[in-house]
Amino acid sequence: MIEKRQFYINGEWVDPVTPNDHNVIDPSTEEPCAVISLGSAADVDKAVAAAKAAFPAWMKRAPEERIAIVEKFLEIYQSRQEDMGKAISMEMGAPIDMAKAQQWGAGFSHTRNFLKAAKEFQFVRPLGDHAPNDRIVYEGFGVCAMITPWNWPMNQVTLKVIAGLIAGCTMILKPSEESPLNALLFAEMMHEAGVPAGVFNLVNGDGMGVGSALTGHEDVDMVSFTGSTRAGIAISQNAAATLKKVHLELGGKGANVIFADADDKAVKRGVMHMMNNSGQSCNAPSRMLVQRERYDQAVEEAAAAANAVTVGSAHEEGRHIGPVVNESQFNKIQDLIQKGIDEGAKLVAGGTGRPDGLNRGFFVKPTVFADANNQMTIAREEIFGPVLTIMPFDTEEEAIEIANDTPYGLTNYVQTQDGERANRMAMSLRSGMVEMNGQPRGAGAPFGGMKMSGTGREGGVWGLEDFMEVKAVSGWDAKTA
Repeated sequence: MIEKRQFYINGEWVDPVTPNDHNVIDPSTEEPCAVISLGSAADVDKAVAAAKAAFPAWMKRAPEERIAIVEKFLEIYQSRQEDMGKAISMEMGAPIDMAKAQQWGAGFSHTRNFLKAAKEFQFVRPLGDHAPNDRIVYEGFGVCAMITPWNWPMNQVTLKVIAGLIAGCTMILKPSEESPLNALLFAEMMHEAGVPAGVFNLVNGDGMGVGSALTGHEDVDMVSFTGSTRAGIAISQNAAATLKKVHLELGGKGANVIFADADDKAVKRGVMHMMNNSGQSCNAPSRMLVQRERYDQAVEEAAAAANAVTVGSAHEEGRHIGPVVNESQFNKIQDLIQKGIDEGAKLVAGGTGRPDGLNRGFFVKPTVFADANNQMTIAREEIFGPVLTIMPFDTEEEAIEIANDTPYGLTNYVQTQDGERANRMAMSLRSGMVEMNGQPRGAGAPFGGMKMSGTGREGGVWGLEDFMEVKAVSGWDAKTA
């Protein structure tokens, strides 16, 4: 049993004001694997005060100095890949090989991409030739509350913390209480990298406690949150009284539009993408829209691909999917699978209950529904599990209508060999990201959504800018600067 009852505040590991123990559950075994303490408003006050005191000096440090500290962090992060992978695998159920590659790797890639963007970023730039003594200054937003989820923990922690550090912000990180161990490792790395006291702080807690105290705190200038749309709405309401900036990365219900001329691997690729991380990704292609001419074949291919996905303990090596994160999530997924059956969708793979041979642990069968329509619950709600919903379409116009008929707008996918049609689809789909023909977004591309999928962008230069204020200066003395 791992015991991590301390918080990282003002450059030191400190005891919570009022200890409140919380068991972290290993979803592969349903047994406690760690004990942490959940913080209180008093702990938040201490962390915010430290961040507020540290902000002026950190913001005034040359960007090159802030970048150098992040470079040191990246060296340390790279050396602790094994530790980070084990922590993530144990606490949230990512299979160990996937945790050490994809989960750890997301943090490594984002940090490296931020460093590249930062070295090319003009923190002070001319307005234009028409105003030779005007400058546009980018400076850190201030004290930032960063609230991160359990499903891709290092992905989200680095997208927020590394961007904030480079921008000149100070911060308080509240990781998910479901997967806090990776963030505690991250705090150790921040300390070893030489991040000054008060610049980075960590307080564990739940949303109602530490989350609410942070998002409503009068000395917090900005909130960056990744999680459910429901929680994002509550955070926005709580933050409104203090007029702080709120950056939200929320849910998704992505459409994967497969035209009749899509490549032969398009369907299987879509199924495997959906099942990755046990379907616990906000940008998962959870609705597969297939053109009528190819529909029957696609359903067969999707069922075969899902049936070939193996499920097993996160502690075992190999290419399989692990459990979902906790009992609550397991029960929600089971209820939604049953609702899909009850509402008349055709179950072609998986279903309710655990996979054969797995009687303990929060394991879900890789599930595929066909013959669905876009008004069914499984087509409208974010399930956040390994459940794919397939529905047919006839024309390009109908595909666009179905894809856009959702309150979400995070990521959509297009599979076609017709370049002009692909471009038309990209321009017509209402989402912050569109990926086509299995081509992933390039390094440094912005991540974020439209509609109820959130506000703001993370990653690359856009991620840096989101943590900065823009200041217009006239009468700049170019001779002395």
